[in-house]
This record gives sequence, structure tokens and C-alpha cells, in this order.
Amino acid sequence: VYLDAEAQFRHVKVAWNRLPGWIERFSARHPRATWQVASTHVSASAPDGAQASFDVPFPPLTRPTLTDLESHLAAPWHVGYLLARRGGFAIARSVGSEVVAAKIGRRHVQGRTKAGGWSQQRFARRRNNQARAAYDAATDYAARLLVPFAAELDLLAIGGDRKAAATILAAPSLSALQLLPRLTLEAYGEPRRDMLERAVGEVRSVQIEISDPLPPDSTS
Repeated sequence: VYLDAEAQFRHVKVAWNRLPGWIERFSARHPRATWQVASTHVSASAPDGAQASFDVPFPPLTRPTLTDLESHLAAPWHVGYLLARRGGFAIARSVGSEVVAAKIGRRHVQGRTKAGGWSQQRFARRRNNQARAAYDAATDYAARLLVPFAAELDLLAIGGDRKAAATILAAPSLSALQLLPRLTLEAYGEPRRDMLERAVGEVRSVQIEISDPLPPDSTS
């Protein structure tokens, strides 16, 4: 989609179940807007210069129409979730909008110290061992909750600390997950139930880029 150099850009996230209503409202605000639906991308343009575009989740869309897009999003997509930080994790699997299995865990990992010398080295070893225990626990639950369903998963959503997630996914027991399509989620705090719910909501949303022309008398 071509966006005019003088246009204003903004992005909004819209949950899948609200997308048909958003499309209707966009068309009502911008009369004679035309929609172009492809297998991987949806865009709209109107005579007043307004434009909107977003990527199709779980491409390709086999029948490129807005009606079939709605049916596509209503399919029971299988998603695995791995949210990880140094001392905590959330492993989950969803089918459609329902989380069908989840484990949220936390392991104690000491904070940093200002001590030096041998004390600092002993502390660093202890801290690394505690983090490894947390990673091992997350790996164990991912092997239980996700690996048996790897062939059914359409996506693996990763959140939290990227290094922690990469360390966990490198485990040989999780090799079945390593080739799955991945989505890196926004930054998250400590993995908790509310963070998992936020992750599910993010996966089941589209990010729409909108362009509105500047007013004719604008000097900015």
C-alpha cells in the first residue's frame, strides 16, 4: 500500500472478534472506501485519502474476501506459548480462544550483588545454578504440555526475556518445537496469569496501520 509522504501514520490493535465492526466503521467514516484482500494482506483506500492495512494472521487466506477472512479467524487455531524470564515461566496451549492447558511457575533466583572477588564469583555461580533450575522446570513443562501436540500447533508465541526463551527452546527434548512458525510478543513482566491472558489477546489481534491525510491548511 502506498502511503503519502504528508500523511499521518498511526497503529491500532484490534481483536479478531472486533475486526468486522472496525472494518464497517472505517468504511462508514470514509465513504466509497474499497477493500483489497489478498492471501497474506488486507488493505483499504478511500477517495478522501484514508488508507488502512494489516497482515492476515495465519496465512494464507485461501479465499480472499472479507467474509472468508472472518471465517478464517474463527478457525480453531492451535497456539503454544512460552513466556520466560530468569526466575519464572508460563507454558500454555490454546485452541481457538480457549487456553486448554497451562502451567505458571516461579523459581527463586537471587538478585545481583555488589560484592567483589571470590564472594562475587560464588554468588554468580549460585545465581546461574538457580536460573538453570528455573529453565529446566520450564523445559520440563514445555515437553509435557507442548511437545506431544507439536504436529497440531500452528504457531509458537514467545515472550519475556529472549535469552531465557532461547535457552529453554535449545533443549534437545524440545526439538519438535524448534521448527514451528514463531511470533515474538511485546515485552512482558514476570510471567503470571494476567501476562498469559495478555499474550493470548495479542496473538488473537491484528495490528492495523492507518494513514489519514493532513488537513489542507496544516503547516506541520
